[in-house]
Amino acid sequence: MNAIIAGEDAEGLGEALEREGFEVTRIEGFADREALETAGIDSASVFVITDTVHATGIPVARELNETVKIVVYADDSLPEFARPLADLIVDPELLGPDAVAEEL
Repeated sequence: MNAIIAGEDAEGLGEALEREGFEVTRIEGFADREALETAGIDSASVFVITDTVHATGIPVARELNETVKIVVYADDSLPEFARPLADLIVDPELLGPDAVAEEL
């Protein structure tokens, strides 16, 4: 299982996913088409954004991989255009990274 994380991962979701057996790739910079393709979105199981500034990457990720599970793990609100495309939206203050990783 592969997971791609866009944004600063201050809560440690990437490490929690690795403990659950995921191979984690982190996108440095903006989550645009080129970055997603380089990170391997076409074969990823999960695409996580930890900062909603990367919300524009959500429709691109869905276009490149229709089956990828899109997870927003951020405390700020997701723009309206991206909400219907996200499979899971979680505020880190409500659910810790280990619980999210276990569910994924």
